[in-house]
Amino acid sequence: MALPKKGSRRICVDGINYRWRLRGRPTYDQGMVWSHLTYAVEHAETPGTTLLITTNQPHPSNWMGETATPVLPSDVANNIRTARANGWSPETHGSPFHLNQPEGFTSSD
Repeated sequence: MALPKKGSRRICVDGINYRWRLRGRPTYDQGMVWSHLTYAVEHAETPGTTLLITTNQPHPSNWMGETATPVLPSDVANNIRTARANGWSPETHGSPFHLNQPEGFTSSD
């Protein structure tokens, strides 16, 4: 499934254009800081397999007041390179490719 264009951002990594999107409102678990911040990336011209990146931080709009650092374009670019090195092929169709980075996440429960 392709990312909605509204709210997505473009990024060029190693000469390839991608679009990435962070969910504006947190899910219930993200709002309660029970789960990590997740965002999605896809190839801009020929969307195929979506990359789902789970970070090690809470959602910036969490309801518990936990401090979260913003997702920077440099973070997105580094995660795209890591996923490509680990076998993500964004031009081909298939199940979402998951890149998990939950080390160091601290929950408030």
